[in-house]
Parts: sequence; C-alpha cells; structure tokens
Amino acid sequence: MPDLTRRATENERMDDLQSSGEDLYQALRELDTINYLLGGNKVTLAGLDQLMERLPAPEELHIADLGCGSGDMLKRIRRRMDKRKRHARLTGIDANPSVIAYAESHTSEGYRISYEPLNIFSPEFGLRKFDIITASLFFHHFTSEELTEFFRQLKNQLRIGFVINDIHRHWFSYHSIKLLTGFFSRSQMVKNDAPLSVLRAFKKNELSEILERAGILHYSIKWRWAFRWQVVARIL
Repeated sequence: MPDLTRRATENERMDDLQSSGEDLYQALRELDTINYLLGGNKVTLAGLDQLMERLPAPEELHIADLGCGSGDMLKRIRRRMDKRKRHARLTGIDANPSVIAYAESHTSEGYRISYEPLNIFSPEFGLRKFDIITASLFFHHFTSEELTEFFRQLKNQLRIGFVINDIHRHWFSYHSIKLLTGFFSRSQMVKNDAPLSVLRAFKKNELSEILERAGILHYSIKWRWAFRWQVVARIL
C-alpha cells in the first residue's frame, strides 16, 4: 500500500515537456474519455458558472485553460458560453509544444480558441492578464511551494478568479484508477501516470493551506464525484 499521508514527488511521464508521439496523443484522448465518463468536465463548468453568476451577460471575458491538453475543456466552455449568449475570448495554454500542436489540429476554427505554448512559471506568462483561469487535473503536477508562489502571482494577473478541478488523494481513488487503466488503457503513459497522479494529489486541508499562504482568502473547496476537488476562488 503506497503512503497516502503526504503528497508524492515522483515525476509523471507527462511532466516531460519534450514528450511527443502516439503514446502522448493516446494519453490525451484517454484523459478526455476519463473526464467525460467520471463527470470531471461538470466540475470545471459548474465552477465557472459560479464565478460568472454575478457578471453582466454583455461583458466579454478572457478565459484561459492551463494545461489545456487536447482542448476538450475549452470546446465545452465555448459551447456553454454560446448557449448562454456570453462573449468570451478563450485561450489554451500548455508548456509542451506537441500538446499545443495536437490541440490546434483537433480544434475547428468555429470554436474560436487560440493556443499558446507557454510555461506558467515563465516571465512571459507572468506578464499576461486574464479574467478567469481554469485548470483541470493540472496543479497536482507541482509542489505545494510552487503552487503557493503561483497563486500569489495570480492575484496580479486575474480580474475575477480561478477554478481548480483536481484529484482527491484517497486509497479508493488510487486503487480504482490503477485497476481501470490497467485493464482498459492502451497508453503506457496513462498506466504509469494515472495512479501516480492520485499519489501527487491533494487532501482538502493541503489545498486550503496553499491558498491561504498565497493570500487567497475568498474561496470554496467542495468534494465532487469522482474523487475530485472543486476550488472556486475570487480575486477581490
């Protein structure tokens, strides 16, 4: 039984920003399927709705999705925005150029989404301004210290707030995802990274400590199926 009392620090294969090729692309496809089947997409969309509920409909928003992967979440956000007649500029950001190339090739012009190969810890990213940031299954890739500094920086980059959709570190989520990916995944990256992601993920108190050390005081943390944390934070 792995140690679940503290966050693991072992790197995932997807942390290699030079990774490319069919196994990476298969991993991106499978992550989209996992998010869809286990309800993960709803966690991000509901958090986004919560941030936007007080905003006037005509207001145009700039929304960035960090660790955007295939762009699937941004497509869902675009459909949500169009359905509710909200104007939004959507940007996908990922540090791996191969991921960005995949997203661009799998996103039609009708979605009106732009993609940028940016590392969130780069000076270039630090100069960018957004209204809202979303991140699904992304922040567990970083240490608590890195996240504290990053969220502190976000206070100067965001106008409204951010939504985090990430994993609850729990024995059941670890064993279930290990079993499911072992049986059904065709990607060695997913088979390696999925259970490791759970070991690198969060307990509720760890998320609270990170946010409060960063000076983010107006937030909610809610448990969502399947073993996800939904964090909705406002920049005030």
